[in-house]
Amino acid sequence: MGLWGHPLSKLTCGEGGHIICSASIVSGPPSRYRDVIRTAESRVGRQNHSIQHGIIMFKSATSPLEYYSHHGVITNPEKYAVLFDDLPSDIPGVCQVVQGLLMHFGFAQPLYGLELSEEKKEERELRHVSKMLARIQELDDHPLTVLRPPEQRLMGNCRDLAVFSCAILRHHGIPARARRGFAKYFHGPAAKPGFYVDHWLCEYWNMDEQHWVLFDSEVGNDEREYCQVTIDTYDVPQEQFLVAGKAWQLCRAGQDDPNNFGFEDEHGEWFIQDSLVQDLAALNKIEVLCWDGWGLADREPEDSVSKEDLALLDRVAALTIAGDSAFLEMQFLYQNDFRLRVPDVIRSYTRTGVRTVTI
Repeated sequence: MGLWGHPLSKLTCGEGGHIICSASIVSGPPSRYRDVIRTAESRVGRQNHSIQHGIIMFKSATSPLEYYSHHGVITNPEKYAVLFDDLPSDIPGVCQVVQGLLMHFGFAQPLYGLELSEEKKEERELRHVSKMLARIQELDDHPLTVLRPPEQRLMGNCRDLAVFSCAILRHHGIPARARRGFAKYFHGPAAKPGFYVDHWLCEYWNMDEQHWVLFDSEVGNDEREYCQVTIDTYDVPQEQFLVAGKAWQLCRAGQDDPNNFGFEDEHGEWFIQDSLVQDLAALNKIEVLCWDGWGLADREPEDSVSKEDLALLDRVAALTIAGDSAFLEMQFLYQNDFRLRVPDVIRSYTRTGVRTVTI
């Protein structure tokens, strides 16, 4: 089945980045037709549509590159946007700025001997870039290009550094998106051979090379030495970072063990599933926290999954790794299935307990 319960007959990116989609109306009252039109117009904009041989045709002027060049609700800096005006837009420059403002809380003690207060630990719960910027300015009101000492950096995690990097690039009109998946290039003290650790990266569109490039803004010189990272973190090879959809496919095909993905004490198919749905949400510009849960992104280790849900997750995995040709179908699937779409209110499994959070 395709859009809104109708067979999908065509869904492609056409010339100039324009997206053509269609849905077959096979049966039902006129109200069914009107509902399809209304839903489509709300998703891709109020565009002209036509009916050809029983197929409703829509055309959207929003290409993937245009879509990812603009902020979503999470990356929007809001009143702090002016702080981004003078920041660099090249990847090494973006990474240098981000590393001077934020730090993964897991590096605070082993790299810098910092013991975090409860107030500093709570910084990892900041979901929106605007709130991150407010806190960064509260800690140190120098321009964002000024390197903060470790104790005055915002304590987050890989997701926060990826999302903040994404926000800077989008501010400069560069297509960028956060991706959740699993990294193989960390070889530090806690590394386990063959294990893919849970991780987030930023992906941007390289205009010169005309393709998407992954980069890791978390790894500075200190992190590189501590974690024994040897790859080029400005251009992370795809085999060194598996987006969640690829990890899901490998494990579903029996080509890898689900217990090789996650953390030492949290791993398995359930973990990959949660990551997969979160990656889908990020591709729709809702970059949730790692411990946020809703729908199919709220699976516990002991939970079973129906055949219907497994089939849906298989489709999600395929779409999230299919490239820009699947952009619109990916969006439609996310927007029109309550099991995937991030609702206004979600659960967040924080270090101090479960919280109800409004996005």
